[in-house]
Amino acid sequence: MRSPLATALLVVMVLIPQVASLQAATHELTFADVIPDVGARSGPYDLAWNHDGTRLGYLYDDGGGLALWVLVPGEGSARSRLAGEALTEGIDAFHWSPVDDTLLLESGGDLFLLPAAQSRPRRLTRTDAEESAPHFAGDGRRIAFVRDHDLQLLDLSDGEIRPLTRDGETDVRLNGETDWIYWEEIWGRDSTGFWWSPDGKRIAFYQFDETPVESYSLLDTAPQYPHVKRQKYPKAGTANPRVRVGIVTLAGGGIQWLETGRDDDGYLARVHWHPDSRSLVVERLNREQDRLDLLTCEARRGRCRTLHSETWPTWVNLGNDFAFLSDGSFVRGSERSGWRRLDLHGPDGHLQRTLTPDGWAVTSLDGVDEERGWVVVTGFRSEEGGARERHIVRVPLREGQDLEAYTEGRGWSSALVAPESGSWVHTWSTADTPTVRTVRGAGMGAGTELPSGPPPAFAPESLPRWEFFSIPDGSGQRLPASLLKPAGFDPESTYPVIMYHYGGPGSQVVTDSWGSRGRGIWHKMMAQRGFIILSVDNPASIFFGKKGEDLQHRRFGEINLAAQKAAVGWLKTQPWVDGGRIGLWGWSGGGANTLYCLFNAPGLWRAGVAGAPVTDWRLYDTIWTERYLDHPRDNAEGYQASSPLTHAAHLDDSLLIVHGTGDDNVHPQNSLNLVDALVENEKMFEVAFYPGQKHGFKGLPARHFYRRMSAFLQRELGGGATAANGSE
Repeated sequence: MRSPLATALLVVMVLIPQVASLQAATHELTFADVIPDVGARSGPYDLAWNHDGTRLGYLYDDGGGLALWVLVPGEGSARSRLAGEALTEGIDAFHWSPVDDTLLLESGGDLFLLPAAQSRPRRLTRTDAEESAPHFAGDGRRIAFVRDHDLQLLDLSDGEIRPLTRDGETDVRLNGETDWIYWEEIWGRDSTGFWWSPDGKRIAFYQFDETPVESYSLLDTAPQYPHVKRQKYPKAGTANPRVRVGIVTLAGGGIQWLETGRDDDGYLARVHWHPDSRSLVVERLNREQDRLDLLTCEARRGRCRTLHSETWPTWVNLGNDFAFLSDGSFVRGSERSGWRRLDLHGPDGHLQRTLTPDGWAVTSLDGVDEERGWVVVTGFRSEEGGARERHIVRVPLREGQDLEAYTEGRGWSSALVAPESGSWVHTWSTADTPTVRTVRGAGMGAGTELPSGPPPAFAPESLPRWEFFSIPDGSGQRLPASLLKPAGFDPESTYPVIMYHYGGPGSQVVTDSWGSRGRGIWHKMMAQRGFIILSVDNPASIFFGKKGEDLQHRRFGEINLAAQKAAVGWLKTQPWVDGGRIGLWGWSGGGANTLYCLFNAPGLWRAGVAGAPVTDWRLYDTIWTERYLDHPRDNAEGYQASSPLTHAAHLDDSLLIVHGTGDDNVHPQNSLNLVDALVENEKMFEVAFYPGQKHGFKGLPARHFYRRMSAFLQRELGGGATAANGSE
């Protein structure tokens, strides 16, 4: 589709991590492999570099209990800095000081300090309320955090805590934290809502007024008299919270509110302090989400002006790829070319040049090394099928230098870059190779491999292996696809098929990555037990750039349905496929698309599983839904045609609906309304509700779900004799 990366690209070194040999014997996968027991050990998590990039901290259980470990690159193995048992309620999270190796610890809702070179933490707070989102000031002598929806300041010299705001109240006013919809849709499930100035003299913070927002009632049925939890949740077309950004100066004075405009319906999506600490940039997105303004605001007076604007006929995607340079210039991601690329802007906001070349799409900004003149990013080649991989590249800030690739070949890479030293953690896997994390020095070369947890009970290389290819969609395009053939595949036999999809704008399920336990292992288990597994991404997926995802503007369902129908058509041309035994499943948006496909192409699939589906898009949140479908008053026809509920009367296949009663993302109301519509139309179906489970199931309920789905598909599609239950 697109020309490959320019031949001038200098590939200095290919870094393909070597996976440690696995001694586990090959065996038939079980549901305990799919969802491990609660408390089962895993690899390191919450990785974080210290202030100068000379030490890497992480949480890890090596078999002796959870502990905080520290690795010094180049000095061999890591050392345990603090055992979790040193704190009564264990270690929930940790934060490095910005000036030395002091650590701030979160445990059981309280804060503790572990000074550099000491082994015993000092308690900082002891309250019934939770202290959340703690962050050091740049001088390392003060800590800001949130308690009871108010921003607090703790002075480490004397332990004094003083409130910086005093009007926080549940469901009314939130200070220094995000509400649910900003947490979910703006910040990608990050609740941080305040930002220290570089000089440590001021703090910028969000204030949310939630009073305009209606509440959804979630029911906890466990008590004798069920408990109702009310969640502030703006649904498509309804009122959003009112949000503003305040600046509190720590050396006296009140709060200065930024003059970001009178649009109460807009979103203040990002906040960035200027290096001089006298001003900051606020990214303002209008409610229609087709215009993004970068506002530069004075910290002392609150006055704002537009520094740069970006518009798009459909919507503008937010990113986490903005960074200031020391002179006030900045880099930021933009999709104005149709693919996300990294641009360099001058201090006045004007575009100077694009840093990443044609044929390369950026997915994250990982680090900026202004002194050496480099920016490290993760991305993929925009040529056909390129998005199934992720690679790390170093992009020059100065003209006349070539881009350098840190990684090449197969696989999915990500990078955690230390801002000062340039050292980085390279995380790599393929669809058939479990994740490996390697700590490397600046640039490229050999490094230290982090532990990966206990070896699995199975040898990954012995499992069915993914094949990647593309299929024609009938209109001249080729759709990315991935396929698992059954263990002991016999081309003279015919097999049932399980198709998995998601299908939303800019989404992707065809990836050359191992992922986590759950869906990936379950697919391999079902292939072991006699099923073919197929995934196909549609023309609105990330593989086709911004212009591709725009195909779903104001209308869901049809683009993905056409792609899945093309996939079924391809399957039926294969002599080893039983075209009468094809099933389809998906979760969340994929659950909604499963319903849409079954209802609008009855008989094409024999069975489907819809997990946590949106059944009426008016029931989902404002930010996500309106981004793609616009406001319901402006696109009533699109909402109706896109919603599976509209087409429920056409069900003619076996259907299993699954939902958690505690789902605060896609509310169980969606599945309950669908059940009502199916009953009204005298359609038969199966349903499984899981008490208390949220949008992502965990633990034994998650394992039970996979057993339930396996039994359903085994019964409806047939397959290997052990496909439904297997050994435990």
